[in-house]
Amino acid sequence: MNSKTAAFYTLGCKLNFSETSTISRDLEEEGYAKIDFELGADIYIVNTCSVTDQADKKCRNIVRKALKYNPNAFIIVIGCYAQLKPEEISTIEGVDLVLGAQEKFNIGKYLDDTNKKNKPVLLNQSIKNVKTFYPGYSLGDRTRSFFKVQDGCNYFCSFCTIPLARGKSRSGSISQTIEKAKEIGRSEVKEVVLTGINLGDFGYGTNENFFQLIKELDQLNGIYRYRISSIEPDLLSEEIIQFVNSSNKFVPHFHIPLQSGSDYLLKKMRRKYDTDLYCSRIRLIKKLMPHACIGVDVIVGFPGETKEEFNKTIEYLKSLPISYLHVFTYSERANTNAPKMNDVVPMDIRRKRSKQLRILSLKLKLKFYNENIGYKGKVLLESKEENNLIGFTENYIKVKIPFDDKMINTIQEVRIEKINSDIEAYGSVLKKHVLLNK
Repeated sequence: MNSKTAAFYTLGCKLNFSETSTISRDLEEEGYAKIDFELGADIYIVNTCSVTDQADKKCRNIVRKALKYNPNAFIIVIGCYAQLKPEEISTIEGVDLVLGAQEKFNIGKYLDDTNKKNKPVLLNQSIKNVKTFYPGYSLGDRTRSFFKVQDGCNYFCSFCTIPLARGKSRSGSISQTIEKAKEIGRSEVKEVVLTGINLGDFGYGTNENFFQLIKELDQLNGIYRYRISSIEPDLLSEEIIQFVNSSNKFVPHFHIPLQSGSDYLLKKMRRKYDTDLYCSRIRLIKKLMPHACIGVDVIVGFPGETKEEFNKTIEYLKSLPISYLHVFTYSERANTNAPKMNDVVPMDIRRKRSKQLRILSLKLKLKFYNENIGYKGKVLLESKEENNLIGFTENYIKVKIPFDDKMINTIQEVRIEKINSDIEAYGSVLKKHVLLNK
């Protein structure tokens, strides 16, 4: 039995969290004891993101923190940054091992020698050779699991490095995915969030697809509800929307990337839809599910985004019945086409526009929350906050109710009573013990 300890830090998306959790469990099976980051582990594993320059800088900060807790710790960097820029990571003082997209799932076999290195070992193959799909899911949070069902992307949008970091779209079969879901179903988890790099592309290259997968998952015992994480509008078919409307387990919460309300910019971005298609998806969701929550990704400051084009995005967003925004300030990424384009937007203007959209997001969220006063929803209660329990409704409203420790990790029927000035929802339990612990 191994006596070494390991600690983990995850940057980036839900998919990274599912992978970190899976790698952690694999190492625990090999005898490594998982401990908190601050306790000075023998081995630190940093799972990185590289969507923005800030993510790259965060990696450096996390490595410094790990060395503060244990100067002799063996430090491994994995994730998108490790696949894209292993040489850059090798300049970070204290890093001992850098593993690429394929190698990160076999960390155990690289740990025979965990003495500090004078020079980091880089194990990183061409992304063209990365073709294996490794499923995974997060555990540790009693209430919710992020379930990785797809990886990679074939879209090559002009601003995005993800295909270079993750490779081509791939997934397991439906039967393999169901077997992993059954493992989650045997845990305390009540809610599963389906995740992927291009989730709706599940089954690419096979005769299976995402719609078939969710129909099978809907029949599975042991999991009480599912959320679909970010899904491209061109892959969010009408039949998927109609299915969610009729399902007892898939909740009315969608996160649909838009990126721009300008068709001109969508073409420059190489997006596979226009504003008409996007609008049709939103309208159908709200027609069938009036209380549905819809989140939207928007990129600000893409080359060619004049004041006129930006205003098109503002007006387009205001015209849609959406609930909140995730705003990304465009940053130039190596090996993408966008930096070669003319009409670069100055950074100060990008930041100003980002602030405008974040203010709009708060207004959209407040409007959505106020529209749901009086709404009776099933809330998965997660944790204590001061004298309250907090949890989320099916349509992703964060609700506070009076504390009752017997209700943690249960689903209760709650009516939303009021929204305060900080856009916090307060509710009352209508019917206790709708769903108790397993």
